[in-house]
Amino acid sequence: MPAAPANLFNGAYAGKKVFVTGHTGFKGSWLCEWLLQLGAEVTGYSLPPNTQPALFNQLGLKSRLHHHLGDIRDLPKLRRAVRAAKPELVFHLAAQPIVRESYIRPVETFATNLMGTVNVLEALREFKQPCAAVFVTTDKCYENRERHRGYAETDPLGGHDPYSASKATAEIAIASYRRSFFKGHPVKIASARAGNVIGGGDWAADRIVPDSIRALQKKQPIPVRNKISTRPWQHVLEPLSGYLWLGARLAPLKAHDDKLCSAFNFGPDREANRTVHQLVEEIFRHWPGEWVDKSNPHAVHEARLLHLVTTKAKRELGWRPVWSFAETIRETVEWYRLVHQKPARAREILVRDIADYCAAAQMKNLPWAAK
Repeated sequence: MPAAPANLFNGAYAGKKVFVTGHTGFKGSWLCEWLLQLGAEVTGYSLPPNTQPALFNQLGLKSRLHHHLGDIRDLPKLRRAVRAAKPELVFHLAAQPIVRESYIRPVETFATNLMGTVNVLEALREFKQPCAAVFVTTDKCYENRERHRGYAETDPLGGHDPYSASKATAEIAIASYRRSFFKGHPVKIASARAGNVIGGGDWAADRIVPDSIRALQKKQPIPVRNKISTRPWQHVLEPLSGYLWLGARLAPLKAHDDKLCSAFNFGPDREANRTVHQLVEEIFRHWPGEWVDKSNPHAVHEARLLHLVTTKAKRELGWRPVWSFAETIRETVEWYRLVHQKPARAREILVRDIADYCAAAQMKNLPWAAK
């Protein structure tokens, strides 16, 4: 099975203790697999997987890392888990991630996304050892003005729906803690805002790619709610490479050094800003099918235009996307097609995808991929 070299990201993860919240989710599972490939000792803290199938189970991660079931809203339990793990790097991904679900469970969404983040900050505040922590929020944390110009880290935060608002308030809490408690602290914290992430192994409900794959597997038309809505589509490995590189750059900083302790956007190039309709049509190039318009004028509000400006990540970190929109869709659909044919190959195909992505990054001479 091909693997990505452990010396990527300046070798920052080889032999290091890494704590990941939300490790049983889609993005968390990809991150944990990559960390294991990089030689890290991974501790995960999360609720059980909430989809069937679940990528966490398909990858067999439970037996390959320190697996802890827990709710980030439970501060005492979370604090004990962090103390026991003694992490050198932390990635906070645990969240209620679905916009439409936030309309159904707004209190739970705010409790998880805001207070869960505060709890992770509290667990780290008492730390006396050097540690780098990357808090993952979302591109939807910005006050969306439905404009064509992209959003930069200096733009106002906000949120029409409870999910977006909960992530915006989480960003405010992170900034507040950084100013109030983490100046000159051995723990260095930064936040990361990613675009719409897609990739093999996402089985969540109410997301266009998993909805498309389920329909195609059943030879049914794909239900499309918002065909003209535009999103910054990116493969899951794109923001993960940003999180890992940001963590690697934070880790060596001294207590008095606060550079990079701020918010970063990780999004695709402008060409990947496509409508939902264009996304579905691109999927059909690799898995032919049909779609049906399920738009509802009475549906809850969802943003129509969204784009991220990633100038800061390019300037400060030398980070930039690796795969084009077409490559992202091809790699995503290929994972689902192959795993649909042979489910036991899920991890093999995912590890191959990581290796291919790293090789493409090396061809582009990205600093995190330097040999």
